Amino acid sequence: MDIFDTHAHYDDKAFDEDRYELLDAMAKNDVKYIINQGTDVETSKFSISLAEKYDYVYAAVGIHPEEIYKEESVTEIKKLIPHEKIVAIGEIGLDYHYDNTNKEDQLKYFIDQLNLANEVNLPVVVHSRDAQKDTLDTLKAIKINNSGVIHCFSGSLESAKEFLKLGYYLGFDGPITFKNAKNALEVLEYMPLDKILIETDAPYLTPTPFRGERNNSMYLTYVINKIAEIKKILPEEVANITMNNAKTLFKIN
Repeated sequence: MDIFDTHAHYDDKAFDEDRYELLDAMAKNDVKYIINQGTDVETSKFSISLAEKYDYVYAAVGIHPEEIYKEESVTEIKKLIPHEKIVAIGEIGLDYHYDNTNKEDQLKYFIDQLNLANEVNLPVVVHSRDAQKDTLDTLKAIKINNSGVIHCFSGSLESAKEFLKLGYYLGFDGPITFKNAKNALEVLEYMPLDKILIETDAPYLTPTPFRGERNNSMYLTYVINKIAEIKKILPEEVANITMNNAKTLFKIN
C-alpha cells in the first residue's frame, strides 16, 4: 500500500532528536510522498530544504493565521515560489479559536495569500478553525484557479457540501479514529471518493491507538482503515484513490 501524507510539519521541534532518521524510514514503511507545510517564512524555507534533501518530500509555503503577529511579508513568501518542489500555498487561513484573535488582520493575510496563489497558479492549503463562515465567504469571493484543500476538515455536512461545490478537496486526519468523531464520519460517508485527501498534521492529531503521542506519516494506515470502513471498500483502494487525488491536486507526476 502506497501512502501520500498531504500535510505534515517535520520542521516542528518535536522532531529535533530524530527528524532525519524518521524521514529516512518512510519509504520502507509505505509512505511514498509527504508535503511539508510552512507556517511562516522560516518554516517555509525549512520545508523547501527538506524537499531538496528527500525526493519524496514536497513543500507548501505560507503564513499560518496564528503566526501573523510576526508581521512577516507575503512578498517574502512570493520570493520562495520559483522553487520546483513547491506545490501549494499553505498553510493559510483563519483561526478564531482564541478570544484575542485579530480577525481583521487574519482576513488580510488570508486574502493576500489567496491572491498570491492565483498569481503563481498554485493550489491552497486552508486552515479553518472556528471560522467556517468567514472561510467559506472568503473562498466564495476569491475563486482559486487551481483549487485546494480544507485541511483537517471538522465542519458540518452542510459546510462540507459548500466547500465541495467550490471544487475543494477535504483533508481527513487522526481525529476520524476518535470515539467522538460523529460529524467527521457523517461527512466522510457523504464524501465523493475523488475529493478525499489524507493527512497527519504531524506531530499533532495522532490517531487511535496512539492518541496523545507524537504523530508521524506511518500512522496514516489507521486513517486509511477508518475511511475504508466508512466507505465499505478495501484499505488498498483508499490508499490508491487518495494517492491519485493528491497527485492531481498538487500536480505531482
